[in-house]
Amino acid sequence: MFAVFTQARKAALVVVTAVSAFALGACNPVTTGGGPSINTSKPVPVALLVPKGSTQSGDTVLAQSLENAARLAIGDLKGVQIDLRVYDTAGDPTVAANAATQAINDGARILLGPVYAEAANAAGVAAAKRNVNVLAFSNNTAIAGGNVFILGATFANTAQRLTSYATRQGRNNIVIVGGNDAAGKAGSSAIQAAAARSGAKISGTIGYELSQKGVIDAIGPVRDTARASNANAIFMTATTAGALPLLSQLLPEAGLDKETYQYIGLTRWDIPSQTLAMPGVQGGWFALPDPAKSQQFVSRYSAAYGGAPHSIGGLAYDGIAAIGALVSAGKSDALTGAALSQPAGFQGTGGIFRLLPDGTNERGLAVATIQEQKVVVIDPAPSSFSGAGF
Repeated sequence: MFAVFTQARKAALVVVTAVSAFALGACNPVTTGGGPSINTSKPVPVALLVPKGSTQSGDTVLAQSLENAARLAIGDLKGVQIDLRVYDTAGDPTVAANAATQAINDGARILLGPVYAEAANAAGVAAAKRNVNVLAFSNNTAIAGGNVFILGATFANTAQRLTSYATRQGRNNIVIVGGNDAAGKAGSSAIQAAAARSGAKISGTIGYELSQKGVIDAIGPVRDTARASNANAIFMTATTAGALPLLSQLLPEAGLDKETYQYIGLTRWDIPSQTLAMPGVQGGWFALPDPAKSQQFVSRYSAAYGGAPHSIGGLAYDGIAAIGALVSAGKSDALTGAALSQPAGFQGTGGIFRLLPDGTNERGLAVATIQEQKVVVIDPAPSSFSGAGF
């Protein structure tokens, strides 16, 4: 989902050209607030855009999981009828744009999906011409804004939650360790911005190339920077499938003990579950959706469909839940940008979330650690947006 590009949607609604799956860009969206009028006394037409037909491995399973989750959510709505129609995008921007246009021609009043950033951006351009909003499954903030809202978890949200918590715990002198790829740089920038808002100090940012040698070469500079600045926290952008296993082993071995330096991760450290057995991650902090609510969704989905949902399948449920909550109020402007970004937010599969006027989102996250190879929540997810951590 994390893909960024050199030119994002402009106010003139020029279709962008994607140059790379990991080339960073910026967004200059149109003003949020528009959207169609709806008749809440009749079934509301909603289009679900999924990557079925894609040649990418796993997309067919993902597409089905998204549809299943959306239908599960529709079954949970009280007093609201949703006319869900599914459109395949093949994970392709051109196909996605055509699907968006067809869906709106068929009567859709809001689009749920697509998944990938380029496809979501293209669908957003097509939908904007018809004054229809898009709830995309992407986590790429570069495409957010105007008529496109992203539902995927963002680096900014996670960084803010963890940095605020760390600051309250006195772990407010931070060294950032991040990959030199676009995702690593975006994560490092999110941590820096969160630190500025939280009052934490960033004593250094150490990058590394995405190779074993690159990670090993970074260990010395991280150690030296942390010691010279009297830092008390190491904030890493690495994933469990990337540099995290090596970093979490080598940094303590280099003398950055876990008592003096709190290790913090921008990504989930509990996926896959085998990660929990690694000595280096014990005692580290990371953020995750409300575990109780997440497990409840997985259990209900598994009971209904005979297997666990895709890791982002719950985003389709969240989208329908938000649409249903707004439509239930019986107002014709329920699907406008202003309504979608109402401050109180919604209840989703992982707890509370809300869509922000800039097209990004904020989710109520728990802070967890790993103790004896088990996930332990040390600061529960808030139940409202007036709670701590926001």
